[in-house]
Amino acid sequence: MIAVVGGSQCSAEEARLSEAVGQELARRGVTLVCGGLGGVMEAACRGAKSVGGTTIGILPGDSREAANAFVDIPIVTGLGLARNVIVVKSAQAVIAVDGGYGTLSEIACALQNGIPIVGLCTWSLSQNNQSDTSIIPAANADEAVEKAIAAARAKEGKA
Repeated sequence: MIAVVGGSQCSAEEARLSEAVGQELARRGVTLVCGGLGGVMEAACRGAKSVGGTTIGILPGDSREAANAFVDIPIVTGLGLARNVIVVKSAQAVIAVDGGYGTLSEIACALQNGIPIVGLCTWSLSQNNQSDTSIIPAANADEAVEKAIAAARAKEGKA
């Protein structure tokens, strides 16, 4: 499983990128896990479903009906933003597209837990005025998926 994280609202370009990420994950037989709501999450799920993929939405609230229409398996948590940890920890790698502070919390969680993270038009990091290259950059959806799968395999010793 690979998580796709990003804003609950996004621009048309970010939606296009997210949908392409979802399509490419599904083409490669990867299950997509996300926060299950709108924006980047919905676009990625829409992309995955358009080519027969499987999607899981880890929802912040108490209602399965809150999931976007492209989520196959809604998981209700009632945990609010704390569900971000479940999204990240459920994945072997994470692809971040755009996003606000919630996405940044997911990036931090992935980094703290040694889960590879690929960034596509998302946050960049620095510490003590030095660039932090922990987020693997990608220029497009295909590259993001390729790098995420390669990083997940390398972490599991299957490179």
